[in-house]
Amino acid sequence: MSLLPGFTAGLLLITLSELGDKTFFIGAILAMRHPRRWVYGGVTVALATMTALSVWIGQVATVFPQQYVKGISVVLFLGFGLKLLNDAMRMSGNERMIHEQADALEAIQCREQGVTACPGRAVWMEAFTLTFVAEWGDRTQVATITLATAQNPYGVFLGAVLGHAICAAIAVVCGKLIAGQISERLLTAIGGVLFLIFGIVVIQQMT
Repeated sequence: MSLLPGFTAGLLLITLSELGDKTFFIGAILAMRHPRRWVYGGVTVALATMTALSVWIGQVATVFPQQYVKGISVVLFLGFGLKLLNDAMRMSGNERMIHEQADALEAIQCREQGVTACPGRAVWMEAFTLTFVAEWGDRTQVATITLATAQNPYGVFLGAVLGHAICAAIAVVCGKLIAGQISERLLTAIGGVLFLIFGIVVIQQMT
């Protein structure tokens, strides 16, 4: 399989799905409390590690008959897409990721309760741990696993890691400002369309 389609799919999937996600706000909030370089390092390494694990799981799944693997991929992509589009239609259009911000803030407050100052390594480890835990079992992890079964795994990994690095940079540098301007409804709808496109691509590969 060609590297470019997997790279493009991974980049689009992560960039559109992670912008305004819980991990996005974890990076943004931590960057307002601690040195940005340590926060960015911990967040990006955690996301790269999770991406590598997800792609590996996707590759393990390919040992099963391809007809069944691709069939499950189609169901997941189309299911995610339809759910996201349904969620977008139910939104008023004024949402600004309030719930995601609240969840991220709660996770950070629970971990930093009673802590007044942290050395660089502690900040890095906090960013890594909070991000890794938040990403585990997330929709984007499942989607990355699924994408890795249908596209070139190296392309998916490189594209997803770049997408994560871009989103983490935006979060750390100006996350709070950008988040206030993002329409959750629009991002959800775009994500839904993207998942449907991935599902259609896999269907075409099966024919």
